[in-house]
Amino acid sequence: MEELARESISLLARSASHADPPRLGSFGAVFIMLKSALGAGLLNFPWAFQKAGGVTTAVSVELVSLVFLISGLVVLGYASSVSRQKTYQDVVREVCGRAVGKLCEVCFCFNLFMISVAFLVVVQDQLEKCISLYETVTGSSEAGMPYHWYTDQRFALFVMCLVIILPLSIPKEIGIQKYTRAALTCVQPDSQCKCLREFIVSLCVSVLGTLAATYLCVAVIVKYYLMDSHAVITPDHSQVSSWASMFSVVPTICFGFQCHEACIAIYSSMENQKISHWAVISVLSMLFCLLIYTLTVYGFLTFGEDVASDILMSYPGNDVVMIVSRLLFGISIITIYPIILLLGSVILNLMLRVRRHYRGIVTHSFENRCRVVLTVAWITFTLVIAMFVPDMSDVISIIGGISAFFIFIFPAILTAWGVITIVVGAFIFGQSTTLAVMEVFRKF
Repeated sequence: MEELARESISLLARSASHADPPRLGSFGAVFIMLKSALGAGLLNFPWAFQKAGGVTTAVSVELVSLVFLISGLVVLGYASSVSRQKTYQDVVREVCGRAVGKLCEVCFCFNLFMISVAFLVVVQDQLEKCISLYETVTGSSEAGMPYHWYTDQRFALFVMCLVIILPLSIPKEIGIQKYTRAALTCVQPDSQCKCLREFIVSLCVSVLGTLAATYLCVAVIVKYYLMDSHAVITPDHSQVSSWASMFSVVPTICFGFQCHEACIAIYSSMENQKISHWAVISVLSMLFCLLIYTLTVYGFLTFGEDVASDILMSYPGNDVVMIVSRLLFGISIITIYPIILLLGSVILNLMLRVRRHYRGIVTHSFENRCRVVLTVAWITFTLVIAMFVPDMSDVISIIGGISAFFIFIFPAILTAWGVITIVVGAFIFGQSTTLAVMEVFRKF
């Protein structure tokens, strides 16, 4: 998401720190880049096409954004080779100084937090459709079925966080990580998985997010062509959207294409670290992402102006094809959420540094208590926000604004090309964040 982007950062950086020679080939690099970018952002793209004012406008904004996306990846790879650092934060800190490095850490942590909120919003949407499916199976209509608090999707989301996500997030080491690590190894050349069971589980964990995105893309296209002609809503392309509407698609693009935080760790683990080769990897990765994201236009062509901010919400709850898609996204999010939370441990490290500064020592019991408190607080706050800001487009607008720092602003600081990209990034951050906040207050 985004889902495995942060896991890629952690695992690749960890392998690089053990002074092992880089062994990641071209295929593995493209695979992990795609795995880092493809995810929940796909659900919002059909709505973004509608918001932008049509297919032509949205694709044009995508193509222009692609120039900045690719240039940012190339700049980050070059900065990593010059600074000899292996992670995004370390490169920024080494090149730009400690102050900018601290800002990068804050943005990184807040970005993870908002991605966690987006994950829970997606799960809540699918739970709502499950209730709709229950009404269809039992023959109850929404008006005739009495309201019960225990059948509310918010309560179901709370139970899921309490029973599933919290137990997976509490341990210091997440057991599922070893399978993800094995999957990352399996895409490298001359690698061998030690046992069939580990390979199968690792493949499922690592590929699940990409599989969910690809399946949804194919399902949306198939549903469009199988739908009766009279049921298809053809959007009106004759009107030119306003500039504000056109730029409203940019946060979704930033959220969907964001793999910049993982790219330095990926570049550092590559066998061929020539900048020209890295540029080819960046172009191929972004073009594949562009193809998959653009194909979701069929969701927009299917529902037109009625398309939901989460495309899965536009389809009926009893649609078997989309039930499979909901299951894929749901399982993927449940397994990745604890990893996202674990990578947000920069807050825990800050707490431990403060404790060490004043007390001189940090006990194991104190570290465990801090981790438990931080985990419970993280899940609680993300759960509350997901419950009361249920529109996925609002959350993605905020995430897209923060993503502008990693895609535009921080890479821009590293080069002379930065004058243009800083201006663009600052504009995207200000415009998308302001619109998102105004939209939230308007709904309240």
